Amino acid sequence: MLRPLAAELEERRAAARLGGGEEKIARQHAAGKLTARERIALLTDDFTELGVHARPHFSQRAMDDRAAPADGVITGWGNVDGRPVAIVAYDFTVMAGSMGMTGEIKVTRIRELALTKRIPLVWLLDSAGARVQEAVGALFAQTGHLFREQSVMSGVIPQVAAVMGPCAAGTAYIPGLADFVPMVSGQGSMALAGPHLVRAAIGEEVTPEELGGARVHCRKSGVGDLEVADDAECIARIKEYLSYFPAHCEQAPPRLDVTDPVDRAEEALLDVLPESNRKPYDMYDVIKLIVDHGSWLDLKPKWARTVITCLARMGGRPVGIVASQPRHLGGILDNDSADKAARFVNLCDAFGIPLVFLVDVPGFMVGTKVEQAGIIRHGAKMLHAVSSATVPKVTVVLRKAYGAGYYVMNGRAFEPDLIVAWPSAEISVMGAEGAAEILFREAPNKAEMIETYRGLIDVYVAAGNGMIDDVIDPRETRPTIIKALQLAEGKKLERPYRKHGVVPV
Repeated sequence: MLRPLAAELEERRAAARLGGGEEKIARQHAAGKLTARERIALLTDDFTELGVHARPHFSQRAMDDRAAPADGVITGWGNVDGRPVAIVAYDFTVMAGSMGMTGEIKVTRIRELALTKRIPLVWLLDSAGARVQEAVGALFAQTGHLFREQSVMSGVIPQVAAVMGPCAAGTAYIPGLADFVPMVSGQGSMALAGPHLVRAAIGEEVTPEELGGARVHCRKSGVGDLEVADDAECIARIKEYLSYFPAHCEQAPPRLDVTDPVDRAEEALLDVLPESNRKPYDMYDVIKLIVDHGSWLDLKPKWARTVITCLARMGGRPVGIVASQPRHLGGILDNDSADKAARFVNLCDAFGIPLVFLVDVPGFMVGTKVEQAGIIRHGAKMLHAVSSATVPKVTVVLRKAYGAGYYVMNGRAFEPDLIVAWPSAEISVMGAEGAAEILFREAPNKAEMIETYRGLIDVYVAAGNGMIDDVIDPRETRPTIIKALQLAEGKKLERPYRKHGVVPV
């Protein structure tokens, strides 16, 4: 009796695995994209699917049971490098991966599974957005649950939203609420309204790429975290990102065996800084020399480029690095770079990842343009984030640490577990030249005054005043940071009770 039923079950499963059929799969491949199931196969060691027999809500009477397999979205869980991860993958070969009522019920089930089992949630996005053929009210309410639940999960489990195709309207807010958003160049796009609606609403003619492609969101808006070349690289970066994070906020970040000597001293660090403190250099040269095996994962590398935010390991431990980038505008902080750093600090603090600050900052941008754009408000976000972070924090001042830049880059008042400086460091409210313009503008011996003031901001004066814990040889940077992280491993800070802080957004 069961043999024919089992055979029918296998037939249905096989049909579902074909998605929208061979012709639509061929179109997907011709567009340079993998199918949803091919993406899942690249991501997971294995995969357990839920809801494979789902069908479109609107077509229960009008269509065959097997039409529109899985209702255009594949849900389930699989092991990524040996750890379980919940997965939602919209299938563009089935009704353009549009969000349908039945499919969103499936997605709700996976969100529940991810939260209650405390495992990361990965979205593989390739969707035309909400399915207008279905009951708009019911679907509208269902996607409302999605956004609320994503917010509730924030900081509890890691959330990754890979933009591998179009993401319009409802699906655009999924990456907006996620922790990590890689985007495939030339394929991935996101916008609150697609080109057709934009044309109808405001008469603007625009392509999906111009409206919300990877270049827009990874270089201008800051919504995207990383541009990648294709689906395979996107999946590889997702795996790399997850490798730094625990499954949930109550776990410690995963530590690897230490194969790079923790006491490794780097002679090359003595040659990183140019002779003049006004000349730029590349902070990535420093990062490469101090992290395990010279390897890191950049987040938002092409947006707000005066500050670097990246994940790396030091002594086998995951760390989040916030670093000035003198190569771009001298490493000055502006609205976007303050936002970028604040968000990264919040991310690392949420999942227990220690923070390392590499400082060479002339302060915040000044002038009417940035004041009108709210630089005080944006800078306050970074102040709030760094103040609130309770993870281990280590600060190294390489060269300049001027004004409020010293504060927001985890200066003495912001509870660093260790704050040290290279002999080249200057810590002051401003640089010698700026002070001379204010204090000694009319002085006949202005150049002499500049040198006098420069002596007042010498690193040993800062050390003598307790603004730093020690002056270190640059070659000692890696072992010094790792020792501090070892010391701070059991760190516990008590904060006064509150529901939550009022973030200056």
